[in-house]
Amino acid sequence: MGAQNHKMTGGALVAEVLVGYGVKTVACLSGTAHTHLLFALQERNIEIISGRHETATVAAADGYARVSGQIGVALIKADQGIPNAMSGIITANQACSAVVVVVSMLPDSKREASDEWPNDWLDMVKPYVKWARTVPAADRLVEFMHAAVRAATVGRPGVAVIGIPQHFEGQKVLQGQIFTPTVTPLPAPDMATIRLAVSSLMKAKQPLIIVGTGAALSGAGSVLRRLSEEYKFPVMANALGRGLVPENLITGFSWPLAQVAAKEADVVLFVGIRLTERLGYGLPPRFNKKAKFIQIDIEAAEIGRNRAIDIPVCGDARLSLEAIFDELQSNPYKNNKEPVWLKNSLKKRLSRINELGIEVDGPIHPYRIARDLMNLMPEGSIYVGDGADIQNWMHGILQITSERSFLDHYPLGSMGIGTPLAIGAAAAAKDMSIENSQEAKPVFLVTGDGAFGFYAAEFNAAALSGLKIICIISNDGAWGTEKHGQLNAVGKTINCDLGQWDYHLIGEMFGGNSIKVERANDIKPAIQEAIEFDGFTIINILTDPMAGLVRKTDPRVQMIAFEDLVSSLKNHHTPDVE
Repeated sequence: MGAQNHKMTGGALVAEVLVGYGVKTVACLSGTAHTHLLFALQERNIEIISGRHETATVAAADGYARVSGQIGVALIKADQGIPNAMSGIITANQACSAVVVVVSMLPDSKREASDEWPNDWLDMVKPYVKWARTVPAADRLVEFMHAAVRAATVGRPGVAVIGIPQHFEGQKVLQGQIFTPTVTPLPAPDMATIRLAVSSLMKAKQPLIIVGTGAALSGAGSVLRRLSEEYKFPVMANALGRGLVPENLITGFSWPLAQVAAKEADVVLFVGIRLTERLGYGLPPRFNKKAKFIQIDIEAAEIGRNRAIDIPVCGDARLSLEAIFDELQSNPYKNNKEPVWLKNSLKKRLSRINELGIEVDGPIHPYRIARDLMNLMPEGSIYVGDGADIQNWMHGILQITSERSFLDHYPLGSMGIGTPLAIGAAAAAKDMSIENSQEAKPVFLVTGDGAFGFYAAEFNAAALSGLKIICIISNDGAWGTEKHGQLNAVGKTINCDLGQWDYHLIGEMFGGNSIKVERANDIKPAIQEAIEFDGFTIINILTDPMAGLVRKTDPRVQMIAFEDLVSSLKNHHTPDVE
């Protein structure tokens, strides 16, 4: 836009910047703090998700960003708001979600020498985000908003927090120029390194590609599918990377299920995925110590973290994979054989999974929930996972087949955050359906009774915004992971029982649909009813309180592995751990 001579409120200026970035929905915890901005957003037809807790408000923006590929925006107040928002902020930043948190700050007159709080509330968030600044003057609002969006989106995405003194939003300032931000080109890989990577892949007998959120954020799905289809490279995926290659158990697999086969690979290509605890830090015994490792990441500091990398590729994931594909095309390399070695490695695990949860009568096993959901979940649905025990069980059955369709609390693991993530995901699905003139993708939230209790009141936001969410609670009446950990360790429990309460009535309370399921044969009809219902549904399924005990003793059904951490194994003097 060109320079303007008329004045407008600071809130209207911020709204103009957001409109310029294509923002259609924001999440906000109500209050007087953002009054002028909220009215300005309403005038521009931007939807407002009304949260009940600051972490949930930020998490809704996070879920929106993960599904839509656009920036998520959360509006909160500084004083009580920032302490409440910390779990949401850290979750979004660790998940590499492009989220801008707009924080209303108290006027300068509140900054006193002997006040019990520090002068700068943003000190609390600075260690955990990509960028945090307070706008020094109302006439610099536009400049700082652009800087916040740039920080959240350029390079590896993350959270940017912009503090705006409350009176700036109501202050009349000269509109000036709401400039078009610079488009930063994506970093291309070094071609000499690409050729080395291709040479290693062509020599491999059992190559493996492992992808994460970075691959999804770069839009690498198309080239990954070509690599998988044409060269039969098996692809394991974690976090937002799931669904880039359909998880058909032929060339596409989820990391939680298929990780036991990773040690069989002789060449491993990591794409946009951090070698953290979930991946055993890329070390034995999760991986073969003789394997050759290639790592692609847009963030140079991630390459070689925790282990040596033979071929480091610093660059955008999509551009790097396209370069690898083009180089393979120019070589006389063909591979039409499916990776049977990988599926053979999963036989014992899949056989054990198939034995469990097949009973018609008696207590409901979580695998029965997973199988019935997989049979009914429409193609392209968005799945949000939460909880501990139920999340582990779902990983054994769940197959994601489309992009940006899997969300969970990884890597922070903050229980309960799945509910607001699902609200943000449903808001994104709603906006995308309007833009594409298509029916909105349904959002399925599968959670535990413990996790559900954290942010159950956020279904108020789902009701107010008319969002369609199908929430399935696996209700075993306890903090299941802790309960069975105690039983396995000392044979008894303390402070783990919750009681199998009627959580589904939360749905009724907020005007949604509520269903209680006590028999296995009633699961499918309940899910079908929820799919057909115009609104959100909470399905409360009473599950076997003792089902989780087997997960503590049988590694074949352990989908999130902690027992082979390098530090633990060294303490136990396990061989072959470097």
